[in-house]
Amino acid sequence: MQIKPLFAALLLLPPISLSAQKPAAPPPPLLSHQLHPDRTVTFRFKDPAAAKVELNLEGVAKPIPMHKGAAGIWSYTTPPLAPEIYGYSFLDGGQPRIDPENFAVAPNQAFPPSNVLEVPGDTPQPWDQTAVPHGTLHEHLFPSTIAQGLPANQEQVVVYTPPGYDPSAKPYPVLYLLHGWSGIAESWTHDQQANLILDNLLAQGKVKPMVVVMPLGYGDMSFVQHGFDIWRDPAVVDHNTQLFMSMLTREIMPLVEGAYNVSRDREGRAITGLSMGGLESLDTGLHNTDKFAWVGGFSSAVHNLDYEHQLANLDPKTANLKLLWIACGTEDGLVEPNRKFIAFLKGKGMPVTQIETPGLHVSTVWRDNLIHFAPLLFQGQ
Repeated sequence: MQIKPLFAALLLLPPISLSAQKPAAPPPPLLSHQLHPDRTVTFRFKDPAAAKVELNLEGVAKPIPMHKGAAGIWSYTTPPLAPEIYGYSFLDGGQPRIDPENFAVAPNQAFPPSNVLEVPGDTPQPWDQTAVPHGTLHEHLFPSTIAQGLPANQEQVVVYTPPGYDPSAKPYPVLYLLHGWSGIAESWTHDQQANLILDNLLAQGKVKPMVVVMPLGYGDMSFVQHGFDIWRDPAVVDHNTQLFMSMLTREIMPLVEGAYNVSRDREGRAITGLSMGGLESLDTGLHNTDKFAWVGGFSSAVHNLDYEHQLANLDPKTANLKLLWIACGTEDGLVEPNRKFIAFLKGKGMPVTQIETPGLHVSTVWRDNLIHFAPLLFQGQ
C-alpha cells in the first residue's frame, strides 16, 4: 500500500511535546507576614511601580521604611517581638493598604482597616484561647430614646457571662467595659480578647466571677462619623459623653439588670474603658458614685473633660470609692493630661491608684491594663 505524500511528510515531523502546551505555573504565593522561630517577622508587600512603601506596626511610633527587592517586592524584618497581638498595615506612596494575604482584619468605624498578627509565646499568654472553661457572649439590640444617630435607632450591647453562670445564684458583680473612639461593641472581645483574658484569669483563681457589659459607646453617632478633628471641639465631645452617660445609666443598666442575675448595689458595680471609653467611664463613674464603687480609666481622653468645674464638688468621703484606677502608657500623648487629672483628684483627697507602663496609645497597653485591673475588682465581698 502506498502512503500519500502529505501523510508521509507528517510522519517525518518530530513528535509534539505535550509539556510545551501546559500553561505556565503560577508564581508562588507571597509570604506577606512570615513569623520566624526567633519571633522576628518578615513583612512583604508587592508593588513594582511604588517609589516608597512603609510598614505601620502597632507599638512603633512612626512608619518603618521597607526595602525594595526583586520583582517589586518590598520587605522588612523586625527585631524579635514580645509575644503579643499586633495590628499592622502598609503605606504605599502614603496611602494605607491592608495585607491581601491576611484575612484577619481589625474592624473600626473611622480609620483605614489594619491586619492582625499574633506572635506567640513559649507558654500560653493571658489573651490566648486555652483549655479552660469559657464564658458566653450574648448580643442585645434595643431602641434607644436617648442616643442620637444609631443605625436603625438600635443600641448594641455585648454581654459576657462567666463559665458556670447561674441565674438563680447570688447576684454576680458587673463590670461596664467601654471601647475607644472608632470602636464597635465587639472591640473589647475582638481586639483586646477580653473574654479570653477573663476566662484565663478565672481559671487561675485571680478574679471574681463577673458579668461584663460592653455597649456601643456613642451618645451621638455623628461623633465618630466626621473625622478625628471633632476632638478639637470640647462642646461636641461633652455632648457625646453626656448623652452616653444618660443612655448607660437610664437604659443600658436597667436592661442588664432585668436580663441578668447581677448586683444592683454600687459595691457590685464597676466601670472602666479605654481612650474615649476611659473619658466616659471616669466622667460617668465620678458623677455617679452612688451607682459605682469601682472606677477606672485606660489611656483616657481626659483633656476633653472640664473636671475643674464639673467635678468641683467631688468629695472622697461622699464618693467612698473602693477603687479609682487610672492608667496610661508613658509614650502616649495622653500621659500628661492624665497626670494633670490625677493631680487634681489627689488635690481633692481622692485615693487614686496611678499606673504608668511603657507603650503608646495601643491595644497592647489596654490588654495589659485589663489583666491587672480586673483582679482588683470586688475583692473582699
